[in-house]
Parts: sequence; C-alpha cells; structure tokens
Amino acid sequence: MAEREPLEIRPGVVIPEWELRPEFSRASGPGGQNVNKVETRAVLRFDVARSTAFRPEQRARLLERLASRLTNQGELLVACTEHRSQERNLAGARERLATILRAALHVDAPRRPSRPTRGSVRRRLEQKRKRSGTKRARRGEGDE
Repeated sequence: MAEREPLEIRPGVVIPEWELRPEFSRASGPGGQNVNKVETRAVLRFDVARSTAFRPEQRARLLERLASRLTNQGELLVACTEHRSQERNLAGARERLATILRAALHVDAPRRPSRPTRGSVRRRLEQKRKRSGTKRARRGEGDE
C-alpha cells in the first residue's frame, strides 16, 4: 500500500501517519464472494491519550468529550465498510476520524447574556399593573 500523508484535522493540528494504525477484516452483510473472501472493512485505531498532535488542553478536551467512544487504553476506533475496496474504506475511516476530532475540539463561544429592552420592561410592568387591577376589581368587600 502506498505511503499516506498526515491527517490534517484543522490548521495547526495534524496527526502524523505513524499514530494511525489501520486494520482490515472481512465486512459483514450482503456482497457475495467479495464479502466472503476479501478483507475490505477498514478500522482505524488512534491513541488519543498518547498522541503528540495535540496540546495538553486539547487532549484533555478530547478525552473528556470522547470518553464514551474510547477503549480502556484510550484508543478511538473508527470503522468504515461503505465501499468495496480497502483504500476507499480507509479513506472513509480517515475522514470520519477527522470529523469526530474536529467536533470534539470545537469550543463554543461563551454566552453573553442580553438585557431586556426598555420598551419590553415597560410593557411587562404595565401588563402586571393591569392584571393586578383586574384581580383587585374582582375582590369583594369581605375578601381581605
């Protein structure tokens, strides 16, 4: 198999090829002789816990967000069986791994709370006064 290039997750974050360990096995499902004889299922193993591609805070974020997907050894497994060739399944697994890591590394901007407009405060208080007046008008003389 030809030498593959490093996997770029986003600018500045690149996983060296030697950190990605591909494995191949027979895919399940329909497909006749191709399924029975050819090992086209691609599984990509990536050790998140020991990777040199991430800064410590990025690694901590990945370990936290991907905890349910990691093995006991801290490896992330990504499989692909969509295509009939090893190369295409391996490319699919690489792209899926990049997508998973991109999503886990994403940091949402902190929420900045908005303030109600002066008009909305005025309308709310006016509505409260009106409702209060309606309830006061319903009270009889002996209700207090």
